[in-house]
Amino acid sequence: MAREKPQQQRKRPGGPMGGPKRRNCFFCKEKIAEIDYKNVNQLRRYISEKGKIRSRRITGACRRHQVQVATAVKRAREMALLPYVAEGSEERGGGRRDRGDRGDRGDRGER
Repeated sequence: MAREKPQQQRKRPGGPMGGPKRRNCFFCKEKIAEIDYKNVNQLRRYISEKGKIRSRRITGACRRHQVQVATAVKRAREMALLPYVAEGSEERGGGRRDRGDRGDRGDRGER
């Protein structure tokens, strides 16, 4: 007969002993039913510096409001109220030439 091992309890983060604090949805706290795409200042909180929509894990929004935030951001982008991407940073290229750049070869018309 095999001996029964005592079950060990796993410690999960966020318990009563100090772990990460559970975030509550801002929209649920303020009792906001619908998120308006025209409220750009509010939507900017849910977009990263590169222009990506932040996840629920980072924003702390509930599932229902996160879906509404994503839809509102997409509508605001379509109406040109929010950018699709961040304004360009010049350090990214690393010295490479653009695809259309001919470099030192000159114009092809001189043959």
